[in-house]
Amino acid sequence: MSLSPKLPETSAMGEGVRVDAPLAIICGGGAFPLAVAEAARKAGRQVILFPVRGFADAPVGAWPHVWISIGRFGFLKREMRRLGCRDVVFIGNVLRPRIRDIRLDWRTLTLLPRVFAMLRGGDDHLLTSLGRLFEESGFRLVGAHEVAPDILIPAGRLGALTPDARAAVDIAQGRAALATMGPLDIGQGLVVMNGHVVAVEAAEGTDLMLARVAELRANGRIKVPDRCGVLVKCPKAGQDRRLDMPSLGVRTVEGAARAGLAGIALEAGGVIVADVEALVQAANRAGLFIFAFEREGAESP
Repeated sequence: MSLSPKLPETSAMGEGVRVDAPLAIICGGGAFPLAVAEAARKAGRQVILFPVRGFADAPVGAWPHVWISIGRFGFLKREMRRLGCRDVVFIGNVLRPRIRDIRLDWRTLTLLPRVFAMLRGGDDHLLTSLGRLFEESGFRLVGAHEVAPDILIPAGRLGALTPDARAAVDIAQGRAALATMGPLDIGQGLVVMNGHVVAVEAAEGTDLMLARVAELRANGRIKVPDRCGVLVKCPKAGQDRRLDMPSLGVRTVEGAARAGLAGIALEAGGVIVADVEALVQAANRAGLFIFAFEREGAESP
């Protein structure tokens, strides 16, 4: 734990949260937690990081922070209240834990039936149930994109290349497939080649899905020309965007290139990016397009 002296408490909760109350950021892995923290600080907000052990990998030492463990909700709640936090942001990568790997504190033990119920559904069910638990405890959930709107992917073409007619067909097919799968709480991304869905993101995540596509091409299970196919990503229908939004980084662009794809299509304002400039440079180097379509009524690229 590394914190300055106790910050002032505030009696306001929910809609009446004071703007000077510290913002709690529960941090998983990746670059997004610090990007959101920096945006909040520039906006004049106090920030306290709560990095999750085993997942958070960003350098948090320069920020006020308290390390937390999965399964210790009672400890987390006490610390956030002690430090005057009322608004909470969830950001970063955390893998779904196995119940036998969770070390529960006493407060979480009293919630064990709810914990089991959380883990029985898909990711959206798990996160929504977790968010409800925080709200019932008097905290207000805030989307990372509300704190740091610059991390949202802008609409239109990003980079030097534009999707061609064949890619436009793949994008339309991918969007239709994701719209069908969303209510079933299945994935936020897939790969379409020549109008056919060849891979769907599941528990492995986007990067391993792309590695699977590359392997299928290498062993001849997928036979298409190089630079064919599109990775399509967008949020699930009805998903609580305060808790989970699809993300894109340089590593995913590099994986799409290794999979032989023509480009990447994303929902504008529905996917987060820590560094748009680095993303565009990676796409240009790899010869891929990046195109962000509008959420509704988008025209073909």
